[in-house]
Amino acid sequence: MSGQLPVPADAPAGRRGRRGGANDSRAAILAAARRLFAEHGFDGTSLRQVAREAGVDPALVHHYFKGKDELFAFSVDLPADPVQVLSGVSSPDPARRAEEIVLAVLRLWESPAQHSLVAFLRGTIGSKAKTALLRELVSRTILQRIMDGLPGSPAERALRGNLVATQVVGLMLVRYVIRLEPLASAAPDEVVKMIAPNIRRYLAEPLEEDSSKEP
Repeated sequence: MSGQLPVPADAPAGRRGRRGGANDSRAAILAAARRLFAEHGFDGTSLRQVAREAGVDPALVHHYFKGKDELFAFSVDLPADPVQVLSGVSSPDPARRAEEIVLAVLRLWESPAQHSLVAFLRGTIGSKAKTALLRELVSRTILQRIMDGLPGSPAERALRGNLVATQVVGLMLVRYVIRLEPLASAAPDEVVKMIAPNIRRYLAEPLEEDSSKEP
């Protein structure tokens, strides 16, 4: 995650693995982590596996990264920290939470990080490895945060989260990447009014009409 997470100082000589330089070791760890996370997912990858794949001592992985969560965040290399971006999404009221989600997206994409975000999305499309990493991040971090505290079974919450993602990703692509008018130039408060009701429905309202009801 470029510029968002603190980068630990280079390891002292006594703690380096089998590779020659500190920068080489850190780069090897990240490259190995990207491969393993993309292939096995977050839960299926251990720090010891990453160390083995990178050819370094496991202690060196812990030296550069506080834990698996931080290593994963650096592996995805997002221009912004999704946990921080979604920190204001907390209302138990679905209508208010829907507005908070849209506002969080708008604040992020209308910040100085916008150009980096566009480059990240364009670089991800067409890359199976990067897409796998992004899918893992979205499912285990972003959607879990968005759906936190809302009712429903795990399967229902997962489906609702996916549907919310269709609105969020669509908004990002149309407004900031493709820049399709008039949405690209719409005022932020107008965007909230247009998009939030759809997200509110996906968060809490029935997803299917009761077929037993009379027309």
